Amino acid sequence: MKKFGIYTLDSLDVSGKTVLLRVDINEPIDRAADKITDDTRIRGCVPTIQELRDRGAKVVVMAHQGSDIEYKNYYTLRPHVSVLEQLLGSEVKFIADVCGPAAQDAIRSLQPGEVLLLDNVRFMAEEQTLFERSLKLTHEQQADTLVVRTLAPLADCYVCDAFAAAHRDQPTLCGFEQRLPSMMGRLFEKEYSVISSLMEAPDRPCVFVLGGAKIADAFMMMQTVLDRGIADKVLSGGVVANILLAAKGENIGEASLGFIKKQGYDGFIETAKPLLEKYGEKIVLPADLAYTEEGKRGEAMVGSLPGDKMLVDIGAKTAAAYREAILGAKTVFVNGPMGIFEKEETEFGTRAVWQALADTEGYTVVGGGDSVTATNKYGLGPQMGYICTGGGALIRFLSGEELPVVRALRHAAQAFPLD
Repeated sequence: MKKFGIYTLDSLDVSGKTVLLRVDINEPIDRAADKITDDTRIRGCVPTIQELRDRGAKVVVMAHQGSDIEYKNYYTLRPHVSVLEQLLGSEVKFIADVCGPAAQDAIRSLQPGEVLLLDNVRFMAEEQTLFERSLKLTHEQQADTLVVRTLAPLADCYVCDAFAAAHRDQPTLCGFEQRLPSMMGRLFEKEYSVISSLMEAPDRPCVFVLGGAKIADAFMMMQTVLDRGIADKVLSGGVVANILLAAKGENIGEASLGFIKKQGYDGFIETAKPLLEKYGEKIVLPADLAYTEEGKRGEAMVGSLPGDKMLVDIGAKTAAAYREAILGAKTVFVNGPMGIFEKEETEFGTRAVWQALADTEGYTVVGGGDSVTATNKYGLGPQMGYICTGGGALIRFLSGEELPVVRALRHAAQAFPLD
């Protein structure tokens, strides 16, 4: 069975077969405690592991943890084992190796229904982001890297359930499809389906809420959803809103403008101008914004903002207007908070918008990263329509790009037909 030109898990009898399963369980970690602090992505991939295990597969799980660029959460996958075991209700074997002799022996000794987690694939040079960016290997070249050459002969098929990493062009994501029959896992299938529906036929009115400080991603999304007529309204917050206000000619003050310049975001002010000219009636800007003074919250209307204070949240009037727009929508997509939601004095706008997302009768999609963190912080997960584990992958998809992993899986469907 295929969806989007990719085989699903229903396409192959996996009983007794060795399955290489690539997941994204990249989670926040407290290194001092050697403990995972948020298990959202792990929970997301559990149904696929469970299904493969229950269908009698020998499941070999591959995943990464953290970034080799900034070393943020760059760590072993050992802390993930106890979380997986608790969620699966069964043993998960672990080997502190990726594709060396110890890993190979562990894979060969697996029995049907057993699950083995290999260590962080980014311990391998070819899996590192720096390697990806510098060499830009084709998928066929990725199939010749050590990790694929070593592990592919030990497996019968490959399953990718790492939608959150589908924008990456790395061997464990795109190389195995050149050597093995390949399928997408249940999480990948669900996320691809949800976001495809959002892009192709959302119930209307369709409202996008774009905030945070990932400016390039936000403007790329904004351009696409407005050009393609997907969004009926775009509500702006965070640094995104500050840039839009500056592009409109509003005085956002030297403190906020200085921050934008320091971060190298000032070029987006020019990017925003034609968007406002063309879609000004659809892009909603804050009417008031918040700042802090001596640890206390203050608010001011646009047009009389304090120039020496950083603008760190939307104001109460804006939050009320955004709530009304969200409650009146049939589909809402959110990516990025309205301000610095990590602090009590600057979280009001994000909390208010997230509560509106929980209260609306429309279908809500929460997009990755800080948006998922905010959802968990306010305990609103059960009230959201869908929480997407993808961050970068989601944004690239919403920007109209074909994701590298999708391209690789489609190739496998042609090269290794299962029907």
